[in-house]
Amino acid sequence: MDSIGSVSVPPSPEPVTPPPAAPLDAGEPLAAGLPADTAPPGAGVPDAFGRLWTPHRLAYIQGEGKPTGPGAHEGCPFCLAPTLTDEEGLIVARGELVYAVMNLYPYNSGHVLICPYRHLADYTELNSAETAEFSDYTKRTIAALRVVSGPHGFNLGMNLGSVAGAGIAAHLHQHVVPRWGGDTNFMPVVGRTRVLPQLVADARKLLADAWPRA
Repeated sequence: MDSIGSVSVPPSPEPVTPPPAAPLDAGEPLAAGLPADTAPPGAGVPDAFGRLWTPHRLAYIQGEGKPTGPGAHEGCPFCLAPTLTDEEGLIVARGELVYAVMNLYPYNSGHVLICPYRHLADYTELNSAETAEFSDYTKRTIAALRVVSGPHGFNLGMNLGSVAGAGIAAHLHQHVVPRWGGDTNFMPVVGRTRVLPQLVADARKLLADAWPRA
């Protein structure tokens, strides 16, 4: 130990060289989740992030099931659904003039659409009888959802025209979306991903069983 005046100064320690990192086993996933032989150089070691895969939404993104034109016989899914069984068409309930159907690509579990059987685009085109049943089926949907899943609130609405956000603008439909406190969190806001804890077919069965009768 060196001495400066009356103060003792310990010698500087020798630098310690860290041991070399152990090589990754062949085929071990790297940071991008790729096999070792396909990962880019310098990809590094596996990260701490989990992955929530939603490949079923690719069909929606790529436009699967979208109509080829505005006509009733140009692939309109809202004209097709009533021709199928309730299970195949995801129909919750059928009225005389309108029906309730599950949204195949829901914003939340239990997302229901109210549709007239007639192929029309605008709410003002409904006649008086259709308007009355359209409103009645909206109320019944809310009542059934409250029995099945106890939501804290609802979003109700129609997007009239593609410029207003209607995915299928040629056939009128009203959204009934159940909402719960905290259902808007970092997943949809940051991750652009919805976490849906229930299969659409299972939700359809529960709502059909709880559907209020006239």
